[in-house]
Amino acid sequence: MSRRTLAAIAAIAVAALLAAAFGLHGILTRDRSLSNILGSGTIRIGYAVEAPYAFLLPGGQVTGQSPELAKRIAAKLGIGRIEWRVADFGALITELEEGRIDVIAAGMFITPGRAKRINFSEPIFHVAQGLLVTKGNPHKLTAYTDALADSGVRMAALTGSVEADILRRIGLPESQMILVPDALTGRVAVESGVADALALSSPTIAWMGEHEQLGKTEKAQPFKQPEEAHTGSAGYGAFAFRKGDKKLLQAWNTALKDTMAGTEYQDIMHRFGFARGEYPGTKSTGEILAQ
Repeated sequence: MSRRTLAAIAAIAVAALLAAAFGLHGILTRDRSLSNILGSGTIRIGYAVEAPYAFLLPGGQVTGQSPELAKRIAAKLGIGRIEWRVADFGALITELEEGRIDVIAAGMFITPGRAKRINFSEPIFHVAQGLLVTKGNPHKLTAYTDALADSGVRMAALTGSVEADILRRIGLPESQMILVPDALTGRVAVESGVADALALSSPTIAWMGEHEQLGKTEKAQPFKQPEEAHTGSAGYGAFAFRKGDKKLLQAWNTALKDTMAGTEYQDIMHRFGFARGEYPGTKSTGEILAQ
């Protein structure tokens, strides 16, 4: 065996030892694509505007449950700068797949369909669905399925959302569906009569109510959860990654676990109006997708 070969073997062995010794940073540097992230000190994170998951403060700062958690994780990984990129919710996965962003931090629910295209981190919340209606609820809507009994009822949902998928699965005709790019547009659609209701997650509606953003709409009460909510796997959300970025996902999950074990996570959840019952618990992403 030549000296050059021995030197190469020794270098590989030293690199392996260093990777083990330096924990998270070691995980990152073993992946060539992530070397660019570390070298530049910048990670590109995509989000869609839907409070309390992700939104902009008046000064233009990105905040929300998912971005604030992402900030903590990036810091733990030694990434000093986040480049935020906003997109319509329905375009985020394409933005990720085409390499324009590295992570999605937008309150994205874990579903088998999405898991065919992207990888999810471990869960970061577990929430229920809700329904926004015109004040007074003239159509007496208390469930998504109520629209099936009245062909004149038009239901809005965010493009690419779980709620849009639910409406399709219950058999709502496309002629009764209105797809909107964000929650604000959906609320305006209900206020103006373009739609009779807007299907959203419960925390979004709660946030709108607490911050006087309901306008001429209100939360449908009572509200019957969709059948999917009774499977035990619905309503879990997470960060999303490209299929090939397994080392980034591994490192992110390690930092995520560390963050969620401390008070930082609780502070973020409380700050954005999430109740204890909306914490994800101990169920893993693998278990959620297997159900």
